[in-house]
Amino acid sequence: MIHPSDGPALAGLLSRDRQAYARWLPARSAEFYTPDGQASVIESLLASHSDGLAWPGVVVSGETVIGQVGISSILRGPFQKGYLGYWVSSLYQGVGHTSRAVGLALRIAEVELKLHRLEAHTQLENVASQAILRKHGFSSWGIAHDHFYADGAWRDEVFWERKLTGRPDS
Repeated sequence: MIHPSDGPALAGLLSRDRQAYARWLPARSAEFYTPDGQASVIESLLASHSDGLAWPGVVVSGETVIGQVGISSILRGPFQKGYLGYWVSSLYQGVGHTSRAVGLALRIAEVELKLHRLEAHTQLENVASQAILRKHGFSSWGIAHDHFYADGAWRDEVFWERKLTGRPDS
């Protein structure tokens, strides 16, 4: 789970990778990349968690925060689903951290949150993220054209789903 003390580490990673990730992430204010900006983001994530709308986490290597993983936009009732999101700093990619984080998020979604379904989106060109989702049993189910605006252009995205075993509350 994310903690307010994670703000400075996340700000440092996000600031460092800002240009490298411009294509994949929405434009944000300069404040977002500061420890105070991340403290505000974390406060909002924790409020959403308290309201049952999200599960926000960090990705760690040993004791070091290296990225984020989360489940957002949780819908209850007949849907019982949420949206998976994740990123790992470019300094720590390619050694299994992202896959491990996705696996943990799946367990939390099913066991703790009792969701029936997780969804995710990837840009068409993000083959590394698509490989991680496939490895964890996600299936693609469509393409949304001009779905996401990043780095000055609308981007097409692939929609992904993974069915879990959660059941709606009676």
